[in-house]
Amino acid sequence: MSANRPFVLSIAGFDPSGGAGVLADVKTFEQHQVYGLAIITGNTIQTENEFIKMEWIAIDFVLESITTLFNKYEIKAVKIGIVPSLDYLEHIVFQIKKHSQKTKIIWDTVLKSSTTFDFLQIEKQDKLEENLKKIDLITPNYKEILQLSTKGINAETIALLLSKDCDVLLKGGHNTEELGVDYLFIKNEFIKLKPTTILTNEKHGSGCVLSSAITANLALGFDTITSCKKAKIYIEKFLHSNNTLLGYHHD
Repeated sequence: MSANRPFVLSIAGFDPSGGAGVLADVKTFEQHQVYGLAIITGNTIQTENEFIKMEWIAIDFVLESITTLFNKYEIKAVKIGIVPSLDYLEHIVFQIKKHSQKTKIIWDTVLKSSTTFDFLQIEKQDKLEENLKKIDLITPNYKEILQLSTKGINAETIALLLSKDCDVLLKGGHNTEELGVDYLFIKNEFIKLKPTTILTNEKHGSGCVLSSAITANLALGFDTITSCKKAKIYIEKFLHSNNTLLGYHHD
């Protein structure tokens, strides 16, 4: 165990059930032996299977929080979760880069909750692409990536196109050709990340946990491929932890 843990930051929503958002992220960070910081973008009333309502946090409040934390801590990596607009995302990314060009940025492209509440609509493709050029990795599933672009004929084609701007981990939970197999697109590389076991249990917030596990591994100094492989092993343990929608965290 390292005596000096790297600092990582989650900028995401608050889910009082603890299954998703910043609570799930910080749990994941702790299991990876990194020190988790958190800023909320939205406050929600929900459980693991019911979404009641939410209130977005003013962007100025979020930006001041980012400045405060970056002025105090050397933050190695940032995971971004739900945001209400691409302009909101752009402000967050700009603020991070203003304070640290070296900090890795991972965006978990949550466009809709598991209970079908819409968080973000992609209205301007050029605005999305400009944001992606400043982000290191995005982690969409098959449903999300189809909303991120209209240029491709299928999810894999879109992932390849978007990988010209940033790395793309296309999560395989809805992969009809190879269920559970994630596709990692890194510039000119294409890597398949196969599951080590048959997954049977769904979990609320599994996408949050996966992206924050990747973020933690990047902060620990692993490259993107290794970070994604390690995170996949972690998420499998999380998914198999019990038979409910709320998973338990294991190191």
